Amino acid sequence: MPSPKPEPWVGTWRPHRPRGPISALCGTPGPKYALPGLTGISNHDPTKYKAPMFSFGTRHDLASSDCSPGPKYLMPSNITRDGPDGTPAFSLYSRPKELRLFQHPGPGKYSPEKAGNVVFHSSPAFSLTGRSKDVSTSRTPGPASYILPPVLGPKTAATSSAPSYSLCGRSKIGGITEDLKKTPGPAAYKVVDPCVYRQKPPQYSMTGRSFTPGETTMKPGPGAHYPERVTFTRAKAPSFSFGLHHSQYIAPLIVDVPHECHF
Repeated sequence: MPSPKPEPWVGTWRPHRPRGPISALCGTPGPKYALPGLTGISNHDPTKYKAPMFSFGTRHDLASSDCSPGPKYLMPSNITRDGPDGTPAFSLYSRPKELRLFQHPGPGKYSPEKAGNVVFHSSPAFSLTGRSKDVSTSRTPGPASYILPPVLGPKTAATSSAPSYSLCGRSKIGGITEDLKKTPGPAAYKVVDPCVYRQKPPQYSMTGRSFTPGETTMKPGPGAHYPERVTFTRAKAPSFSFGLHHSQYIAPLIVDVPHECHF
């Protein structure tokens, strides 16, 4: 009698229908994702050199309609693609007007007796002209409306004045006769600055400290850069990235450990 074949299953596990969808029952795209190609203009590997190429565009919609004027313009024979060919040619213009003789002034045209005010110094004088029609509406000030600033006294504008005293009437209200305590003492008078009535010496001016304008933003230091990770200026070898496809139905690793341990 032949012996029964051993079962191919190990343990108590037997094939059964899963309780929910698992990744093994779904179709995956497979290894269709790869590195970018090295040919063509689209999806080219940015780390590799790309040779120059010609680009072909699509035909525009206006090419179907007739927009060109056609051969209706007659180009002159002396016009090339770079402009006129440069051969001598005659040009026709209108006849110019006849030149008139210049009439030089004679000796009688000059009046040297009237050039005295131009050559020699003359005193100021007023010019008398006829009264205009707009004199009734004109409000131009006359010579008497201007007054020169005074040159005597403390209130001079154009010249420097020496210290002077001002004399005014004595007031009876709040005067010295009412209260002798209000009499000014020696400290009530201030010494006149010598720079007022004498030549002022040079002085130094003190201003605030100025700083050179600069930028206050934070700049990265040498340690912030990683030259070894640069792949735009040098070639990079192709590399694949492999990820781990996890599943929520994966069983944890269980190892049977015997209870009795022999040392």
